[in-house]
Amino acid sequence: MNLYLRYFNKETLVSSVDDAISFLSNIDEIGMTPELEQDIREYVASDVFYPKRYKIRTRVYFIIIKTEAANMQDFKEKKALRGHEEGNMPVQKEHSSTQQTLLKLNEERPGWYEGSFNFKRVSMLPGTGKFQYRDTLFVAQVKAMSPLDCYNRIVEHLRSRVDERSQFPSPKGKNYKYRYLGAAKS
Repeated sequence: MNLYLRYFNKETLVSSVDDAISFLSNIDEIGMTPELEQDIREYVASDVFYPKRYKIRTRVYFIIIKTEAANMQDFKEKKALRGHEEGNMPVQKEHSSTQQTLLKLNEERPGWYEGSFNFKRVSMLPGTGKFQYRDTLFVAQVKAMSPLDCYNRIVEHLRSRVDERSQFPSPKGKNYKYRYLGAAKS
């Protein structure tokens, strides 16, 4: 396990927490303290693999990322991403579920669809005149060419009937569901 550290344009890839602390200690703006050193050691020793950001001052941070990359070039080219069982799985496999979702959404199958999604509808509170977002479930049966066309037709219908600040979910997300009801009769 290696560590990638970056503070503005200063960056390094080190193999130990001591090297990481040494790198950070050489940057005057960071001001290495015993508490910061202890926190970095705890982060490195933990099972947490998401990047860790440390605040120096308002809107100024340095970042530490745990990585399997052997050198800076591999890290930059994302050749050592975590989450693969044996490490031999190609990076393209990571996006396979997203690609499958897109293929299903774009698959042309003319007919009737039932599309449903939760969206954030802007509505006015009576008496106060203030507005708030409310989760709203909308279900419609639509004649469409594909699941994505079904989604687009529903959103087009709603845009002319709800406040323009309302927020619709992505068709690729878990808040949009559809089912094919059958072919349209000619």
